[in-house]
Amino acid sequence: MDYYNKISKSYNELHKEEQLKKISLIKRHIKLNKNSLLLDVGSGTGISTKPFKNKCTAISLDPSYNMLKKSPCIKIQAEAENLPFKDKAFDAVISITAIQNFSNIEKAIKEIERVAKGQIIISVIKKSKKLDKIKGLLKNYKQIEEEKDIIFIENKYKKKE
Repeated sequence: MDYYNKISKSYNELHKEEQLKKISLIKRHIKLNKNSLLLDVGSGTGISTKPFKNKCTAISLDPSYNMLKKSPCIKIQAEAENLPFKDKAFDAVISITAIQNFSNIEKAIKEIERVAKGQIIISVIKKSKKLDKIKGLLKNYKQIEEEKDIIFIENKYKKKE
């Protein structure tokens, strides 16, 4: 956590372009409207939450206070492993290039799945040492290869039909 608190001032300069590229791809796969609730788990400065701000109610969640305070969206300071929300509270949950940093990846995925009633989109950096473990945990998700990440997409709405 200290690392992210320390780099919070320069994070957007370092990662904004690559994050927005991923979001552009993700926007083609996510269905939102003005009444939708979106949760961004591990949002950092809100780079990945901000593009959805005018399309729905977007919430940035991150354990790093310094990163989170830069987000232009609703902010919740919490960890992915203990999401402070009711079951099926969100139409969509995203987590962009953050999952490899969670202390308990399996528990975080269970929490994300618990609070999502619709779509789940999780990206993981390809060079992560935890990639194979994450792929195993998300094996039933659709996969899209991006330049630096693999994007996993699950649509719980389709499973109801």
